[in-house]
Formats: sequence, C-alpha cells, structure tokens
Amino acid sequence: MANLVNLESVSKSFGVGPLLDAVSLGVNEGDRIGVVGLNGGGKTTLLEVLAGVEPADDGRVSRSRDLRMAVVTQRTELPHGSTVRNAVIDPLGFDAEHEWAADARVRSILDGLGITALGLDSVVSTMSGGERRRVALAAALIQDLELLVLDEPTNHLDVEGVRWLAEHLLARKCALVVVTHDRWFLDTVCNRTWEVVKGKVEQYEGGYADWIFARAERQRLADAAEEKRQNLARKELAWLRRGAPARTSKPRYRIEAAEALIADVPPLRDNVELLAFAKKRLGRTVIELEDVTLSIPDRVLVRDLTWRIGPGERIGLVGVNGSGKTTLLRLLAGERAPETGKRIQGQTVKIAHLSQELLDLDGSMRVLEAIEQVARRVVLGKYEMSASQLGERFGFSSQKQWTPVSDLSGGERRRLQLCRLLMAEPNVLLLDEPTNDLDIDTLQQLEDLLDSWAGTLVVISHDRYLVERVCDKVVGLFGDGKLTDLPGGIEEYLKRRDSVRDRESAAAAAAKAPSNAADQRAARKELARLERRLEVLHKKEAELHAALAEAATEPDRLLKLDAELRTVLAEQSDVEAAWMAAAEVVEG
Repeated sequence: MANLVNLESVSKSFGVGPLLDAVSLGVNEGDRIGVVGLNGGGKTTLLEVLAGVEPADDGRVSRSRDLRMAVVTQRTELPHGSTVRNAVIDPLGFDAEHEWAADARVRSILDGLGITALGLDSVVSTMSGGERRRVALAAALIQDLELLVLDEPTNHLDVEGVRWLAEHLLARKCALVVVTHDRWFLDTVCNRTWEVVKGKVEQYEGGYADWIFARAERQRLADAAEEKRQNLARKELAWLRRGAPARTSKPRYRIEAAEALIADVPPLRDNVELLAFAKKRLGRTVIELEDVTLSIPDRVLVRDLTWRIGPGERIGLVGVNGSGKTTLLRLLAGERAPETGKRIQGQTVKIAHLSQELLDLDGSMRVLEAIEQVARRVVLGKYEMSASQLGERFGFSSQKQWTPVSDLSGGERRRLQLCRLLMAEPNVLLLDEPTNDLDIDTLQQLEDLLDSWAGTLVVISHDRYLVERVCDKVVGLFGDGKLTDLPGGIEEYLKRRDSVRDRESAAAAAAKAPSNAADQRAARKELARLERRLEVLHKKEAELHAALAEAATEPDRLLKLDAELRTVLAEQSDVEAAWMAAAEVVEG
C-alpha cells in the first residue's frame, strides 16, 4: 500500500508542555484511523499538523505528491457570504445549473447530511454552527479524494445521520483520519486506532472494541497498580461482550483473552435493586403527561400525549434533528408549558436538567469552588465522594481544579456543568446531548456513575453507544404527533425511518408517473429491467453472505466484504422502491 502522509519525530507545543513529542507514524492507502484521547491532549493538534493546517515545531511531515486531501476541523471556515450552492455544488464545475441533480452520488451526500433540507440558496453565515459544520463536511465528502481528515464529524448529526456517514465512509476507497468520541462510529468505521497520550501516540489495530481490549491488557501487563483505570476498561469489555447483538456477533478482538480478563466482573447494574431503591426515593409518581399537546411555531410536535415516567426508568429519546426532542425534554423539566393537557410531578422529585446551553458562572471562581458551591460531598449510588473527587472523575485534576472558570474551554465548561448537576444529588436526570465535548475516558466515568445511580433517567443523544449502554428502553418522535415505543431500540428506529423514506420515495415516483398507454408500456419495460437487476443483486447478496461465513477469522477481509454487502443492500433497497413505483404505473 502506498504511503500518503508520514510524520517523523514530530513535536508541537502550545505553551508549557508538548502536545506532540517526537511522534512518528504514517497514513497509508486504505487506512481508516480513529484518533482518541483526553480533551486537550493533542488530538486536534495531531490532525492539523498531519494535514498541514499547523506547522510542526520539530521533525518532518511528508505527503505524497499531488495528494488529494480534504480537511474539516473545528476551525474550518467557509467563504464569507457564500451560499450552500457556492460552497458545495459550484466547485464541482457542472456546466448546467441543475446538471448536478442527475449525479446520484452528489444527491446522496446532500440528502444524507440534511443539506437539501437547508436549501441550496441559503447563506452559510446565517446558519447555526452545527449547520455550517454539516455544509463544510458535505463540501469535503463531495470531492474525489485520497485522504479525508475529520475532527468530530458526528457532533451535529442525528442517529440517522451518523449511520449514513458511517456507511458512506465504508463504501469509499479513500483513507480516513478521524477524531471522534462516538464509540459506535469508531467500531463500525475504523480499522486502526491512535491514542494520543502525554505527547505520544499509541497505535492499535482495529476499532473501539479492539482498542479497549488491547489497552486493558497492556495496562494489566505494564502496571498492575493502576487498578482504577483497569477496572473501568474491564467493565467496558463486559459491556461489549454482553451488549447489542450487532456488536457482539462479530467481535474483532481475541475472545478467549477477553473472557479471561472480564471473568470476575459483576453485571453492569442490578436493575431490580436499583428499581426498588428508586421507588423508595421517588414514590410512585415521578413525571406524568396527560393528554398533552405541544407545538412549535410551524407544527405540532405531539398531540394528546399521555406518558407516565416511573421510578427507576432509563429512557433514550430519539428522532431526527428538529423533531422536537429538546422541546419535549424542557416540558418534562417543567421549563415549558403544554398548549393543552397537564404535567404532573411527584412531591419527592428533584430534577437536574443538562441542556445544550452552557451555564453562566462567575468567571473568577475556581473550578473546585464552582463544584463546592453546590455541595462538598455527594452520594451517587454506591459511591460517596468529595467535590474534588467527583471533579477528578470528570477530568479535572487536582491542579486543574484551581483554574478560573473564565479560562475553561467549552468542553471543560460542559463537564463542570454536569459535575455541578450530580453534586445536587438529583433523583431525576434529564440529559440533552451529554456526550458533546466529552472524551471517551470521561464518558466511561459518567456511565460507571450512572450504573449505580438509583433514579429516573431520560437521555437525548446522537451517540447510539451511550443510549444502548445506559438506557433500558427507547422511544422515538417520527413527526406524526405521537411518541412511539421502540422495543428493538435504535435498530428498530432506523428501520422505521428507512420504511418511511421508502414509502415517501415510492409515492413521489408514483405521483410523477404518467398514465397514458405509451408511458405504461415504458413502465412495463422498466419493470422487467428492474426485475433482472434484482435477480443479479440477490445473487450477489447470497455470494457475499457465503464469503462472509468463509472469512470469519479474517478481520480485514470481513470489513471489506461487509462494506460490499452494505452497498449491494442499499442498491437493492433503491431498486425495490423503483420497482414498486413502476408497478403502480403499470397497474394504474
């Protein structure tokens, strides 16, 4: 495989300590590399040095000649005053204004990232930060590239958008280097992992599950005294082995060694014990909505909704961006009143609501003072901690706890906000996108605390790993004015969304279909062509399933075959939808 980028003894510093210290590594064709590490540990700096956005202080960065590369980091800016069309479509050089619409790849990217819904003539500078990031991502993905460099690309996507991006990247041939805390995305997309730690970069084969296993084993062999971190990693492995079938049916780490490592790890949480304790703390009534109608200016979000949330329930709330999840959470928190119906709250309920807005604190306060302002000690399930100890769990070292709040980054303020909420010892937690700006180690700490937390939990998150990990049930908003129970979790949500889209596509195709005899003959001809194509695709699907079975012990080949299968299944779905539309024309 050809080498695309190479770093030799590269160092980079901002301020006192080096973020990169004599780092040597390379990116080859076919690499899909996930970059992980603590917030502020140098992940983004590594990406920017690798991509040439920042120069190295020492060492050498070499790139292959005429390397076709696109970079989307948190500092990526689109041209001032440009529209979506200027930023995304115009650089492709289509001659006719609407010629791009005939390009299936272009339309897929625009639809997959929700760019079509934003409007091609919308001015980028008037958009939210999340919308601008999606436009910048579309402008990168739409190019013919050898290397794609992305910094937290899933932050402003919903669950459906994250899945689309993962499938799109798997189907592409270009190399990828991506910083992300989304563990499902890491495990699905990446075949290598880089961990940036103390100025060095540790390299691992495989995605998130492989990295967790390799890191846990490396720690066990290197330093048995580091028991706290080791136990967290082992507990995470226990979840990976007991978790969702989609993940555990094809583990990419050594099963025997993993089983030995987690053999004495207890269950993640005792739901029966936690439920009994939650009932003592909360009583029978927690939050109830009766015949509630909730609207925003352009539409009704829910109509005549009755929803009773009981003690100890752990609920994930999913839906596309703009479906009303945040507004519904605000209603549960008592911060928003319904148009009709009523909200009932139990007498012993103590709510903590983590919104997406950062709290406004006195900037002169130290981090520890901000935490102790709420309480000096806290009991969270089986843990009793001081304010300082909880701060450490959320990444504030004893030294960092003396930092003024005004000097904290956005991600650090988010962690402080979460820390203060937990210090108040609530019995109902309402979390709106809690994973934003949290690194993987901090996410593991949060999940470990929630495992033994006896209370009611409602979580909105695009991070499907977190939802599967901490929630026992999932409900969804589909834009039909109802709240839908999803026994199959996020997989069921995505299947239902696919069905809705297929029906809409078929209906749109049928509505456009002409009804005269000549066009019916054309439709019958198209129907025959589609049936032949379906036969080919079904045969290809069967061959790929057989090949996957044969390649059970070959991880690299498995990934390649799985990507092929996804492509075939996606085309199969499109052809079937087109067949249904053509069949309606013939019958009508």
